[in-house]
Amino acid sequence: MAITIKNAENALKSFYLDALSEQLNTNINPFLAVIEKSSSYVSGKDVVVPVAHGVNGGFGAGTEDGDLPGCSGDRYSQFVAPLKNLYGVIQISDKAVRASENSAGAMVNLLNTEMESLIKASKYNFGRMLFGDGSGRLCTVENSQANVLFVDDATNVFEGLTVDLYSNVGNIIKKGIRVKEVNFNDKAIIFAQNSFSSGDVAVGAFITVQNSNNNEITGLGAIFNEESSLLYGVNKISNKWLRPYEMKEVGEISEMDIQTALDEIEQISGSAPDIIICSMGVRRALQQLFSANRRVIDTVELAGGYKAMSYNGIPIVADRFCPNGTMYMLNSKDFTLHQLCDWQWLAGDDGRILQQVPGKPVYTATLVKYAELICSHPCAQGRLTGITEA
Repeated sequence: MAITIKNAENALKSFYLDALSEQLNTNINPFLAVIEKSSSYVSGKDVVVPVAHGVNGGFGAGTEDGDLPGCSGDRYSQFVAPLKNLYGVIQISDKAVRASENSAGAMVNLLNTEMESLIKASKYNFGRMLFGDGSGRLCTVENSQANVLFVDDATNVFEGLTVDLYSNVGNIIKKGIRVKEVNFNDKAIIFAQNSFSSGDVAVGAFITVQNSNNNEITGLGAIFNEESSLLYGVNKISNKWLRPYEMKEVGEISEMDIQTALDEIEQISGSAPDIIICSMGVRRALQQLFSANRRVIDTVELAGGYKAMSYNGIPIVADRFCPNGTMYMLNSKDFTLHQLCDWQWLAGDDGRILQQVPGKPVYTATLVKYAELICSHPCAQGRLTGITEA
């Protein structure tokens, strides 16, 4: 049987979609793997979540024949956030399809290559967004020359990424420019010739992934953002339960620092963190600390098949996108990825998912998910910063 676009489309629908969803839901990082996914509080284009805080006031002690406690219900606030639109696009040329039309194996290899590239790009961007604040900013420019940006931190930028360049006041300078090379040691991002001139870019300019400015999911950066007065539409200044725990300028990490933070988070919020996420340099510092104290470094297995070292039974996971010198102490049960649906292929009016690009001999298919990350108990989360890395 000849291989056609229709055959390829059926394979994307029936075979690849479930595998893609599994990869993107469980294999991005251990934190996302344990977060609940739900559509219960999706209302139209928004997530509307009623959140209880404080304790129920209807309890009390009394005498045998005295008055019963008054009935006082839970205190509620309402989180409201728009669903974010997450897309992943693959592209197949008509020439490649025709070259594979007499070989099922060649078509499978073609689709597998596209799927692997899509998974890699989606995992990278979704994993990065978990630590962001929703703004989509990858880094800030400290200096520039023609086609080269010197930035504060190049961790979130990789070769091949397509980005938008904005001025320090948020005006677009250049859309859809592709990263040619990244020099992580010099924190230099190099673009193709004629991308921009040195006079176009001032100090304080920033870049985002293409079309992502202020459109990304609300990650950990928003919960710990001291400059913003709002979180999920609720005022943080007048609602102290929205403020997470923070220990700054830690320096050399100690077990006392770790235990103090865990104790204070539990004392303030009434719940204990069940996962610790840190930068790779902080993980190395912890390994040195435990070895120096002759502590046996225990390991635990997490959802998704991940293995991690642990502290008193709490898994410690290092993530490439966690800011340097930082450790998060999180209660994963307080986080939910609210979604309109799981990952799906975007279909046209005719039901087709492989669509020809107008005027070009190529077909594209778009993977889509409408979702937002909500933390229902921000004060039960903690962060240690300024840790000396090893």
